[in-house]
Amino acid sequence: MPAVRGDGMRGLAVFISDIRNCKSKEAEIKRINKELANIRSKFKGDRTLDGYQKKKYVCKLLFIFLLGHDIDFGHMEAVNLLSSNKYSEKQIGYLFISVLVNTNSDLIKLIIQSIKNDLGSRNPIHVNLAMQCIANIGSKDMAEAFGYDIPKLLVSGDTMDVVKQSAALCLLRLFATYPEIIPSGEWTSRIIHLLNDQHLGVVTAAASLIEALVKHNPDEYKGCISLAVSRLSRIVTASYTDLQDYTYYFVPAPWLSVKLLRLLQNYPPPEDPGVRGRLNECLETILNKAQEPPKSKKVQHSNAKNAVLFEAISLIIHNDSEPNLLVRACNQLGQFLSNRETNLRYLALESMCLLANSEFSHEAVKKHQEVVILSMKMEKDVSVRQRAVDLLYAMCDKTNSEEIVQEMLNYLETADYSIREEMVLKVAILAEKYATDYSWYVDVILNLIRIAGDYVSEEVWYRVIQIVINRDDVQGYAAKTVFEALQAPACHENMVKVGGYILGEFGNLIAGDQRSAPSVQFQLLHSKYHLCSPMTRALLLSTYVKFVNLFPEIKGMIQNVFNQDSNIRSADAELQQRASEYLQLSNIVTTDVLATVLEEMPAFPERESSILALLKRKKPGRVLPDSVEGKDEKIPSPSPVNVNQYVSNNTAATDLLGLSTPPTSAATSNSNALVDVLGDLYSSSNNVGASSNSYNPKKFVCKNNGVLFENDLIQIGVKCEFRQNLGRLSLFYGNKTSVPLQNFSVVVSSLHEWITRLNIQIKSIESTLEAGAQVQQSLNVECLEDYIDTPGLTVSFVYNNAPQKLLVKLPLTINKFFEPTEMNAESFFARWKNLGSTHDPQKSQKIFRSSQPMDPASTRTKLLGFGMQLLDNIDPNPDNYVCAGIIHTRTQQIGCLLRLEPNKQAQMYRLTVRSSKESVSIEVCELLVDQF
Repeated sequence: MPAVRGDGMRGLAVFISDIRNCKSKEAEIKRINKELANIRSKFKGDRTLDGYQKKKYVCKLLFIFLLGHDIDFGHMEAVNLLSSNKYSEKQIGYLFISVLVNTNSDLIKLIIQSIKNDLGSRNPIHVNLAMQCIANIGSKDMAEAFGYDIPKLLVSGDTMDVVKQSAALCLLRLFATYPEIIPSGEWTSRIIHLLNDQHLGVVTAAASLIEALVKHNPDEYKGCISLAVSRLSRIVTASYTDLQDYTYYFVPAPWLSVKLLRLLQNYPPPEDPGVRGRLNECLETILNKAQEPPKSKKVQHSNAKNAVLFEAISLIIHNDSEPNLLVRACNQLGQFLSNRETNLRYLALESMCLLANSEFSHEAVKKHQEVVILSMKMEKDVSVRQRAVDLLYAMCDKTNSEEIVQEMLNYLETADYSIREEMVLKVAILAEKYATDYSWYVDVILNLIRIAGDYVSEEVWYRVIQIVINRDDVQGYAAKTVFEALQAPACHENMVKVGGYILGEFGNLIAGDQRSAPSVQFQLLHSKYHLCSPMTRALLLSTYVKFVNLFPEIKGMIQNVFNQDSNIRSADAELQQRASEYLQLSNIVTTDVLATVLEEMPAFPERESSILALLKRKKPGRVLPDSVEGKDEKIPSPSPVNVNQYVSNNTAATDLLGLSTPPTSAATSNSNALVDVLGDLYSSSNNVGASSNSYNPKKFVCKNNGVLFENDLIQIGVKCEFRQNLGRLSLFYGNKTSVPLQNFSVVVSSLHEWITRLNIQIKSIESTLEAGAQVQQSLNVECLEDYIDTPGLTVSFVYNNAPQKLLVKLPLTINKFFEPTEMNAESFFARWKNLGSTHDPQKSQKIFRSSQPMDPASTRTKLLGFGMQLLDNIDPNPDNYVCAGIIHTRTQQIGCLLRLEPNKQAQMYRLTVRSSKESVSIEVCELLVDQF
């Protein structure tokens, strides 16, 4: 505000001072209301207000609006200021319009006309103010109204440089809203040639615009390659005195260099030998300059220099065609591994991960193995340790696999909890990929389970079972090793699962030793039985019935277990069914039939490692080594959402034995335990049990994964992950028919209506969905501001020459962007009282009848799934539920508190939601009411 005071608006300065001196909220509101009444009377009664007075009063309205109060007048006066020839008055008019005027306003036509007048002005300041307003509003209406004027200003030879800069940036903003604004044909060449402009400010702004256009249509703007290389060459070879106005701490035009290097990464290496040679010379020069002594000790110098260097290395890696440059880049990055700057060490490790995947630089990366291992163990910053683990994984090959795996296993015992699960996956993959002796592989996996059992996902132990079954030479060793591992006093449940499966299949291979006789094996496994979850107990019951076939001498002991009340009358339907059916199976059938039903599992078809597929899903966008050689797995058809981790890449979901799908309850499962034994002894019931047309979008308010839609033709599954205002959805489309679905397309419905609230990017998908196949599609979303409802997804395809069209709601309700917030009772109720102020109520309340039994456990599960933090021991009434969270958008953070009060006698709930924005309170309340 000092600039405003300097402009002589003393009344505004006094008003701001009065507001700051208010001792309470009530005093502030009283002072604001008094001022609003004064301004309203001035606008209505005084027809002789000059530009200065209008500007002053409009400024006051703008200040009041920024304090959080609604303004419903003064818009016409702001529009009148646009016609002023004084910069300060025009500026305030445009500022008011940019902030307060809605695109649906009746004044929009007057505003557009005023902007047109300023765009045609010879005063560059007025032209820039107009374009700044267009960019700030950035609506489709603005894009359509000025879709010709702004490109014309951009490429016109008469336009001043400062206006060209603004035109390029304004066009970039409108392009994000309305891509059709960019004209094609001859305009393409004229826009590209801005890279040749004499004014570096114009080139810098144009580079940002051209990069956005290249991402949208790379072929049309391919001509920018030679111009970008030429401009980059001139900058790189210039001294800091040649480009004095654009030199930043002795580095010539660093930000333009970065933009040009990034622009070139959208294309393969130039085909023209001359352009390619010139680009390589530029990259060599940048690497050479990195070796020169610094010209300044200030951090700004090194930051600018390193920004260009790292972008150049990214381009070298992207091109992956010049062995000399790749090795030089690796050596340069190796020097940063010991740098005292944490950020440089992080970036060096991250870039070397990419270099490790190039055949030209892999050996050069391996030379830094010892330093990287030291980084993994000694770094203070966990994110740097994470990158070190990534790099060890990437540089691993047959020559160093055992050493790297052993180092990672040693570190795993003390590793941060946040990276243990990913380390487990990487160790498991490396052990499998580079195992020459599979007994070593078995030892590594069992060590993983022993050291970090809680972080060993199901895919890991599925995979070791898969490999043991497929390799006769390791089955006896695996049975012996897992038998010894189970003798530990504290044994992780995952070890029990592996032991149960392997001993059930191959326990006979070690039964000749008295130390591992059949009765000893059974008693050892059964000693773990009562400590395990129902799912593991079900697996052990299947192992026991296998023992009946393998070891008839202990049949009586096993039948006694089946006949125990805790099993045959278990509250768990799966355990009860298995126990009763296995008991009958062992009593009734003949030995030959029993041997046929319970014969050894056949070898699994060769497939991509399920662990590798899981790691790809957990590390979106990160380069990983090739999958385990010779493996190629099809996606299982029963359920598209049977993976346990967040999926983000277009990789095949892997489901060993169908075990990824949890057992269904007796009420929904159509299969029985005997069928499970015949089809897959160790899998739980894998029946989807969907109706002919299943669709209920409300169920995703409190959950992120599941079947979104299903009918007789197609199943659509979804898995989601959200972090603050960002989210990623993986959509799975499963063809349930015996014929391909043609012309398969997926679009976000009415995307233009959501453009100001959600930034949605959806990956393309193949146009044919083969019979029985399943494909995956990724969707990235950013919450720009709060909203109600949720966007839809239109899925269309042709089945048997008949067009089909489905419209489903995406699980993108506003609560997905909640961040749980811990609060104590004092701070919660202080905030609760503040948000419930009678002067400015920002709450929503609903009293409603429960639509289902009022189960406390179910209520807690739903509230936790909703995304807020469930706060225990906060409310004086222990039956009430209290939650807190923050909704993250790009523009603001909206705090939200919730209180759910059940009345069990009346079967009623009272739900109260208070937040810093009333519309959010209402939407959160509406979403939750439908869940109880």
